[in-house]
Amino acid sequence: MALRPDDIVRLHLGKLWLAGLKLELPVHGFLVKHPGGAGLVDTGYGNNTELIKEYRAVAAPVASALAEHGISPIDIRWVINSHLHFDHAGQNAVFPHAPLYVQRGEHQRIHEENYTIAEWLDYAGARYELLEGETEIVPGVRVITTPGHTPGHQSIVVETTSGPSVIVGDACWTVDHFEGTAPPAGSMEDMKLWRQSVDKLHRQRPSAVHFCHDPRTWKPAVTASRPPDA
Repeated sequence: MALRPDDIVRLHLGKLWLAGLKLELPVHGFLVKHPGGAGLVDTGYGNNTELIKEYRAVAAPVASALAEHGISPIDIRWVINSHLHFDHAGQNAVFPHAPLYVQRGEHQRIHEENYTIAEWLDYAGARYELLEGETEIVPGVRVITTPGHTPGHQSIVVETTSGPSVIVGDACWTVDHFEGTAPPAGSMEDMKLWRQSVDKLHRQRPSAVHFCHDPRTWKPAVTASRPPDA
């Protein structure tokens, strides 16, 4: 099954300040308008920003972001978390009816000290579906393992009529990282795995790459065809 490229819709879910890197990052999730029911990739951070005040977070409710596109939280049939850092899974509880797809190894880290905001993730009724590697979630939407930022990180490949579109989570923060520039020091737990994951993302031959911390969308350069010899 192939979706239209514009069935992948960027949601603006706020911004964060990383003091150690002197860097401000936007926070995005992605609505996937699937014919079998709408889905969501990453949910942003929770609205109690006092818990993350050192990040100077600007609250952006995911329900409001969805409403801008005529979608209610109840319309979301499934949620994929690229990983469980607080800025990617902090509003999971807005979707108590929906299964939350995450790698098992990632889920096991919820209560690690300084890893995430556990109370935003480990709540009564949470419906985590724990994955073991690469899996098709719904027809035309699959996850691939892309460790590096975290060992349990996953990216999402959506088949479209223009070719595969990839939502990379934090496997790459920006277009520059995807094109080969190393990310800031300390942003990846394992740089060797990160490089392997970037290579893996390129092997998908994506027609578009969507980033959770970059408002740009990467697309392959168009090479003009040479006219036939006269």
